[in-house]
Amino acid sequence: MEVLQKFIIEVFDTLKEMSPYLLFGFFVAGLLSVYIKPETVERHLGGGGFLQVVKASLFGVPLPLCSCGVIPVSVSLRKHGASKGAMTSFLISTPQTGIDSIFVTLSLLGPVYAIFRPVIAFISGIIGGSAINIFDKDGENEVSTKHVCGPDTCGIESGPRRFSQIFRYAFRTLPSDINKALVIGILIAAVIGALVPDDFLSGILGGGIIAMLVMIALGIPVYVCATASVPIAAALVAKGVSPGAALVFLMTGPATNAATILTVGKILGRRSAGIYLATVALSAIGAGLLLDFVYRSPFIGSPGAMPFMLPGWIGVASAVALSVIIAVSFLPGRRVAELTAPVGTEKAVIRIKGMTCEHCVFNVKRALLEIPGVKEAVVDLKRGEAVITGDHIDQTRIAESVRSVGYSVTEQKIYPLSGGDEDREK
Repeated sequence: MEVLQKFIIEVFDTLKEMSPYLLFGFFVAGLLSVYIKPETVERHLGGGGFLQVVKASLFGVPLPLCSCGVIPVSVSLRKHGASKGAMTSFLISTPQTGIDSIFVTLSLLGPVYAIFRPVIAFISGIIGGSAINIFDKDGENEVSTKHVCGPDTCGIESGPRRFSQIFRYAFRTLPSDINKALVIGILIAAVIGALVPDDFLSGILGGGIIAMLVMIALGIPVYVCATASVPIAAALVAKGVSPGAALVFLMTGPATNAATILTVGKILGRRSAGIYLATVALSAIGAGLLLDFVYRSPFIGSPGAMPFMLPGWIGVASAVALSVIIAVSFLPGRRVAELTAPVGTEKAVIRIKGMTCEHCVFNVKRALLEIPGVKEAVVDLKRGEAVITGDHIDQTRIAESVRSVGYSVTEQKIYPLSGGDEDREK
């Protein structure tokens, strides 16, 4: 009973500390989702020079994309003209951090950690992208540079709809993308806090190369969300793991997992996949050693919660609000209505495998709208289904377009329509 009580207290304390900052991070992420469109990123990443690598890493740092979301976006960037180096730079820097995870890092590990983490993500992205440009230039002429706008894919909405988009992404879409990982991260942190004695891990892991190699072994194969990994890292530091070793976990966990490695190998080739992994691992060790050196300074102190505390009622109210938002995010969303095709046009219903988040939905929708003849597209994440309408829809082009952004079509049906008739399966 005492352990259970301590576990519940740990969960609530973690929520109370991180909720105000995470909610604000969600809101800023909503702003970024409206004002920094994928098309904006693509316009800056054409070509294969060093500047494009720097831009890719810079764009990636604040975007709230975990490794599941960054894969389809990176594939889309590559398809629309980004070089291998720029894509790799974006793929390395983006999942390591994000505006929401930066604020959570600030709340649980303090300002030094919160500044150090995005800076290292930016630098490691540049290192990885530059290494690809130097050692793996094959296939740079194979990408398309076309830029196609379809309904809801280009431009910024104005007025009330813009604010609706911001709040919908901030407090519905983004929480839905990270809800499972966030809950698991908080629960793991609470288990560590409740069961592991203070400083217990300092004698087992502590700091140094060995501890960092252990963290790499834990982080590389497993999917860990950038935001959800912060409570775990904070709990590890509180139990004796060095700040640098915890940083290695924060870098390798979000930046690598089996799906990311397979995608890099498939899209960019095995050589690029090797460079990608080596960059993440070596950058993590170097950054971990540097951060441990920084925290040994008598002027810095130890990582921990914010040095100034918000009023207690703000923490409690924010914890309740975050809990409600996360709980609601688990509820099934409203079913996307199927399109009603105009008279004389065709409708295609497509089953798609591999979509995991709203960023996947966006990229699939863009890919479908770029098919000649397609006029409208609706993508349903929960059902793994897309419905499109248009003229003379080519089934082969549908499968190719979906595959080009990293997914697969398992089934598709074309329904030719005529005035007043029921849909007929082709």
